[in-house]
Amino acid sequence: MSAAIGDHPIPVVQRLDETVRAILRRKTSPEPRVGVVLGSGLGAFADSLTHLVKIPYADLPHLPSSGVKGHSGHLCFGEAADVPVVCMQGRVHLYEGHPVESVVHGVRTMARLGVRRVLLTNAAGGLEPAWSPGDLMVVTDHLNLMGVTPLHGPNDEALGPRFVDMTHAYDVRLREVFNEIANAASVPLRAGVYAALPGPSYETPAEVRMLRSLGAHAVGMSTVPEVLALRHMGVEVAALSCITNLAAGISTSLLSHAEVEEVARARRDALLMILSAWIAKVGGFDAVPL
Repeated sequence: MSAAIGDHPIPVVQRLDETVRAILRRKTSPEPRVGVVLGSGLGAFADSLTHLVKIPYADLPHLPSSGVKGHSGHLCFGEAADVPVVCMQGRVHLYEGHPVESVVHGVRTMARLGVRRVLLTNAAGGLEPAWSPGDLMVVTDHLNLMGVTPLHGPNDEALGPRFVDMTHAYDVRLREVFNEIANAASVPLRAGVYAALPGPSYETPAEVRMLRSLGAHAVGMSTVPEVLALRHMGVEVAALSCITNLAAGISTSLLSHAEVEEVARARRDALLMILSAWIAKVGGFDAVPL
């Protein structure tokens, strides 16, 4: 397992370049324009890509594989709506014991490949009693309650500046595209703040009450470290949560990962449509300045 940030014997940029070189030896498709991270139970989207090339994480240096069910562990290249994309079919988590620099290595690799826009998806617990499992939520902001950040430690200016403005962590223009697609397809779409906790235990009813008082609408165990790493590298970010359960104290049943996977699978068709339509639109946007 990798050491903590600042203690790794290989500098982060060197590790990224080693991963990129290994990828380029395996694929010859066009440089991806859009990146997508597929959360728990949402990996089916990657299998819908045309001209699909799948590379197991285990075949790439410095890219760890997840041991969590529903995260198959492939870096997938192909096209969606004629837009070259790269998808992470699953992610690793802090609660698995990985250091935060390993958790964000995949999205940093996307940025190093030239991707300038990334969509992060996740399965999340809903904090609003009126919401239902299966609802989709566009993330408008976040609360980082994980106790860590990938930006801690010495800063490498080759990746980004020491201090990163997070006023627009979730790009307004990219969020508006989701609203346009949902309205055109008559798909209900929520919007709200995502609270990130380290897990792996689900939140207690008291913690859920605290999160609601802080203004959160959904809670999960991922996404935020990736957002921080991507914004550090100047990449535009959007995030979409699939509300797979209502949180403790709101739900009348016990929480389980099996429920998370089941609800995510049930929303597969709607997610495939929304992701494909979103990529088709943002893939044609002008390039983001580095």
